[in-house]
Amino acid sequence: MKINRYGTQPVNPYKKTYEKQTLQSNQAKSTDKVEISKKAIEMQKVPNIMKERQDKIDQIKKSIEAGTYQVDTKGIADKMLNFYKQQ
Repeated sequence: MKINRYGTQPVNPYKKTYEKQTLQSNQAKSTDKVEISKKAIEMQKVPNIMKERQDKIDQIKKSIEAGTYQVDTKGIADKMLNFYKQQ
């Protein structure tokens, strides 16, 4: 019985795999890109809120140090109650 190589070609699977990897690595060389939305840019331009917040924090610190800070216990209790009623 004689076996001929008609229709078959000798294949080196390692070479084929290497060629696929080099093609993919050449095609995959793209750069990363970051885009910041307009809303995010607007949010960064609001330094006045931070200044007002810091002023309020400083005022509370001073009143605590002086011993004149008064806690609104009824207001806190009402807000806690409303929070747990919503859930």
